[in-house]
Amino acid sequence: MKVPRMRPPMGWFPIPEYVKRSVEKHPERKALQIRRGKDWFYYTYGELLEKIRKLSSFMRDEGIRHGDKVSVLGENRPEWGLCYLAIQWSGATVVPLDARLKPPEYLHIMNDSEVKMLFVSTSKLGDIEEIKDRTPSLKKIVTMDEVNGYLSLEKIFDSFSEEAQMEKILLDDVAVILYTSGTTGSSKGVVLSHKNIASNIDAIYQIIDLDYKDRSFSYLPLHHVFEATVGFLFPLSLGATVTYARSLKPNEIIEDMKAVKPTFMTTVPLLLEKFLLKIRGELKKSVVKRGIVSGMKGISKGMKLFFGRKTSRRVFKSLLSKLGFEEMRYLASGGAALPRWVSKGLEEIGFPIIQGYGLSETSPVLTFNPPCCPRNASAGIPLPYVEIKIMEPDPEGIGEIAARGPNITPGYYKNEEATREVMTEDGWFLTGDVGYLDEDGFLFITGRKKAVIVTPGGKNIFPEEVESVLLQSPFIEEILVIRGANPITGGEEVQAVVYPNFEELDTYFKEKSIENPSQKHIEEKIREEIEKYSSDLASYKKVKRFRLRDEEFPKTTTRKIKRYLFQDHGVPLSKEKK
Repeated sequence: MKVPRMRPPMGWFPIPEYVKRSVEKHPERKALQIRRGKDWFYYTYGELLEKIRKLSSFMRDEGIRHGDKVSVLGENRPEWGLCYLAIQWSGATVVPLDARLKPPEYLHIMNDSEVKMLFVSTSKLGDIEEIKDRTPSLKKIVTMDEVNGYLSLEKIFDSFSEEAQMEKILLDDVAVILYTSGTTGSSKGVVLSHKNIASNIDAIYQIIDLDYKDRSFSYLPLHHVFEATVGFLFPLSLGATVTYARSLKPNEIIEDMKAVKPTFMTTVPLLLEKFLLKIRGELKKSVVKRGIVSGMKGISKGMKLFFGRKTSRRVFKSLLSKLGFEEMRYLASGGAALPRWVSKGLEEIGFPIIQGYGLSETSPVLTFNPPCCPRNASAGIPLPYVEIKIMEPDPEGIGEIAARGPNITPGYYKNEEATREVMTEDGWFLTGDVGYLDEDGFLFITGRKKAVIVTPGGKNIFPEEVESVLLQSPFIEEILVIRGANPITGGEEVQAVVYPNFEELDTYFKEKSIENPSQKHIEEKIREEIEKYSSDLASYKKVKRFRLRDEEFPKTTTRKIKRYLFQDHGVPLSKEKK
């Protein structure tokens, strides 16, 4: 099956050209905005281009030339996007920095890429102060806010009247270098050209019918390619408005969403899981509410058979309105596989979930569920221009997922060995993910190649599948299924590390009149939940041992658990499940 295209191609252009085209059509429309206090701060498209050109003129005066590396560091805000686009306008290469890294990690990335200039938010200036003297290539630091002793954006805009013309940029020029990890010595710089990103923007344009009247909401970190391409550059190419969440506090996000009523948003599975469980938890508190919702879901399902997907949105309109979702048209999930119980649960109450799949190395989107007929149990079908192939499939058709197309990275920065490891001679990029294609061409991802657990009997177990099942328990907040050694045989077996939902456990133990529950009480309840939700799993996939954590797992900025920190440690686990 091919992706149903809603309109003809937009064309491929260097990144600044998309903004320039939107300015020509919609100069007075708001481009980037954020709530600050009681007021909204924003740039119109006309204002954005004016400031891009002034900032680019300043950069040229400071000696920044075509191909030089310039970094942006800070939280999501209009100034972040402005700096990113000005760097591109000047023909330089953006090296976006993860705002959650530590100074030694910034030091490694900036020295490896030889960053010459840095635009930084006040919130991260202290980290840069620690390392600026150890970054020989860094010649200039510009703050996004007014700070004594530093040159700020506003001072540049006030003092520069000259507006630079856009540098001559070729599609094969390097637009961005994305560092996949901040761990010193192990991070890899993913090189993405203007063509890589432009082809992805164009492919998304053909299958999603957003336009300049739409409103995008952004809370995922902008340094990550998913948000940068899909949540930032794609809306700007349409002349749409991007609103940044003022913070990551749930109540403030909801307040901002209710104010702007977004029609499009990117998100990640872990946050959707927590969101659905939160809704279920609230409904669980009231038997009356639960009965009403159960009845509404039944009505919605029945009506949907006759009237289509939008029916459930009408049935649950009041709930969607309270969350700022009443006008949401597309809620694009990426960054990791979306468990089917989550997508199904959200679909039932009217959330327009569409799951996609991709990586930093693919700019990022490879596959996407068609909005007309999503199958969210899958990762969708290949975008225009993208080919997907399963390498060396087993008898069930499962093998490593490979991709080919104009959105694939030319390689890792100054790392030919790492590039050779992921690129075949005939141009296929090896994703490291494992999955299969069904008869209609929909891609199903079963897990990461490196995370696969092999039983003594030769069975392959994909941890993500088991995790998805067990996360349905209201008493399990987070779980990591890993390979471990059986203490008697030494063979590989399925083990787990569990971070319980302590709030749910407290409620449960109070109902059972158990005061001050012990570790043993908690372990017994979690074991009971694991057994309950594993009942339909094959015996070799069931968790044999587990241990508890008393804090959340460390995560990436896209809210994925850092599995590599636990995978090969052979951590001591508690009791064997009986």
